[in-house]
Amino acid sequence: MEIREAQKLAWANKLEKGFNTTDVPLEFGLLTAEVGEAFTAWRKRLPDFGEELADVVLYVAALAEMNGIDLAAEVEQKINKNQARVYERDSRGVLIRVREAGE
Repeated sequence: MEIREAQKLAWANKLEKGFNTTDVPLEFGLLTAEVGEAFTAWRKRLPDFGEELADVVLYVAALAEMNGIDLAAEVEQKINKNQARVYERDSRGVLIRVREAGE
């Protein structure tokens, strides 16, 4: 499934079920709770870890739709930006961003 399709389906589900579609702070609160559930599932090695990660993605997708953001385009742009960054380790071995590629 592509990001754009997931975003539309997540939004359609919210509309069909009467879930929140306007309160952005509430949606961020619910997203935070889902991230916590995903972390707990990972930490306890629960079998629903993947499902919890899917919930996080769906909340992010709905937030994007709620705010008129094409999440697929933003993800693609961010990946390209990250690929252009050059990283090195400082004297302590800590990874730092040095520059954008081509600078």
